[in-house]
Amino acid sequence: MKASWNGVVLAESDDTVVVDGNHYFPAASLDRRYVTFSNHRTTNPVNGEAKYYSLLVNGELKPDAVWYYPEPKEEAEQLKDRVAFGNGVKLER
Repeated sequence: MKASWNGVVLAESDDTVVVDGNHYFPAASLDRRYVTFSNHRTTNPVNGEAKYYSLLVNGELKPDAVWYYPEPKEEAEQLKDRVAFGNGVKLER
């Protein structure tokens, strides 16, 4: 699976976990050159608190486009050390 935005591959891995229709990539597969700070947070009753990154690619900012669960709830332990991508990020095999 490959995630890309604005002409750049952000992550690529054969090891994704699908939860609620979202592909979670290993965090190590994320190209951190394109990741920037976000202070956005959300809470999911099943997974726990999600933190976000924004993307900065070719001078364009996509706020809060990547999320992860630094301390997922026990039921969502498979999401530990993984990242998912929001709308506008293209996913393809």
